[in-house]
Amino acid sequence: MKFEILDRKTAFSGRAFSVQQLNVRTPDDRMHVFDLVHHPGAVVLVPVDDAGRILFVRQFRVGSNSDLLELPAGTLNPGEPPEECAAREIREETGYAARELQKIGSFYLTPGYSDEFLHIFLARGLYPAPLQGDADEFIQPEAIPADEVLAQARRGELNDGKTLAALLLAMDRLKKV
Repeated sequence: MKFEILDRKTAFSGRAFSVQQLNVRTPDDRMHVFDLVHHPGAVVLVPVDDAGRILFVRQFRVGSNSDLLELPAGTLNPGEPPEECAAREIREETGYAARELQKIGSFYLTPGYSDEFLHIFLARGLYPAPLQGDADEFIQPEAIPADEVLAQARRGELNDGKTLAALLLAMDRLKKV
């Protein structure tokens, strides 16, 4: 199927993303307008400490109007390689740095209306090295044994999509912890 983006205009521009309207020619040669949330991309970390626990963060999310338990994550700065973003974000959100960052996958978060692309990293060899977090983030770190995390996911107790997808990508490695 051949879709052709003919032009795009920014309808809204905010701190974290913009919304664009795309004029698209579809395979049947008709024109349609699509809305696209443009996001610079992000990283998600699966940090595993020496005791076999996974470090999570609990934070308020406006989309759910509640606190969610999530894996640490963060947005790429312009031109920033995902590995550098991962090294920064783990320190900001958990207070730990990782001696080993291994990319284990990547995916689009919600490609039906957004171009946000996530890079997933397994982080091991953790040691204390905090960085100041973002001013608008109020984060509570939590360490949970890997086997309990997988049980929580199976019971439907984790409600963040990027966390569930990252855990799926890390599952074989977590079973060895």
